[in-house]
Amino acid sequence: MEEVDSAVTNQHPFWPRHLSIPNYVANDRSMEEILAFLFSVSGVLLLGTWVLTGKDMEGGRLTTMRRLILCWFAVCGFIHGVIEGWFSLYYPLIPSDQSFLSQLWKEYSKGDSRYVIADNFTVCMETVTAWMWGPLSVWTILAFLYNHPHRFVLQLIVSLGQLYGAVLYFYTEHRDGYIHSELGHPIYFWFYFIFMNTLWIVIPLLLIVDAWMQLSDAQAHFDRSGAGKEKTKEE
Repeated sequence: MEEVDSAVTNQHPFWPRHLSIPNYVANDRSMEEILAFLFSVSGVLLLGTWVLTGKDMEGGRLTTMRRLILCWFAVCGFIHGVIEGWFSLYYPLIPSDQSFLSQLWKEYSKGDSRYVIADNFTVCMETVTAWMWGPLSVWTILAFLYNHPHRFVLQLIVSLGQLYGAVLYFYTEHRDGYIHSELGHPIYFWFYFIFMNTLWIVIPLLLIVDAWMQLSDAQAHFDRSGAGKEKTKEE
């Protein structure tokens, strides 16, 4: 009887293979369908943001680099707010649910099974990401479009949060010995787990440096102008 139960509970594609997911229902959509949806929506958002940011803004035309950065934040807003937002709300149901976004998460879980077992760290991290960095990514876009003075502060805050979350994401799995994926698999490990998440280390790190430089230049200009000293004397 124990052998039968073990065979039943192991009828899933996740690692480690001994995971017990008794309510698991296999996807009825293919990997190609799921990835096509993800990259198609991301592509539409990239194109739409690129066109939008090419117009004259309140502070003048945005540079090519700044437009690309806003395209990045548009994709972040979608992935954090919609995809990760779905996980934060429905993570207990995902193993058995056949909604499209639940199937997307079951597909991704082949590269990191912590999502299909509702690992505590993953749930907490994704909930913060969805409800903080998702809306703030959209706010960052608007701040640049309308040339708000806090635009680089938002870029710095969001990028720091993304970098911190990604580092913890990798580090916690490293301490677990990479047991939640088929180590070395070209798609599930290297593409899903490594490549797709490394983007949220490399790009936020570059944007942190950019925001640091912009804010430092602004502070230096303010200091040189003597405005701070004059205000202190008036007070």
